[in-house]
Amino acid sequence: MLKFTQEHEWLKLEGDVATVGITTYAVEQLGDLVFVELPEVGATFSKDGNAATVESVKAASDVYCPLDGEIVEVNPAIVADPSLVNSDPQGAGWFFKLKLKNLSDADGLLDEAAYKELTA
Repeated sequence: MLKFTQEHEWLKLEGDVATVGITTYAVEQLGDLVFVELPEVGATFSKDGNAATVESVKAASDVYCPLDGEIVEVNPAIVADPSLVNSDPQGAGWFFKLKLKNLSDADGLLDEAAYKELTA
């Protein structure tokens, strides 16, 4: 199941773990990424905490933690090659996996239809 935030992050929920990245819309707004900084595995974040940073040819931007939880995995491939985020933002360009503190919190996020309406 895919969920989205108003800050342009996506989440793919699998049990109580969410794979998190930035949306195609966010990538289009940022332009070509040249740098990605990811959180440490084991770090805990509150919803809307600054979890990662991206820099593009246009600007630097924070990537926010969409829900309360603990980082259980990061994607080193996007640190080595930030262009993966541009070429496949909702696939190989994922940022981190988050073990959710409270799975039901995901119910408050946007579904795909609501997110498309937000970005239309």
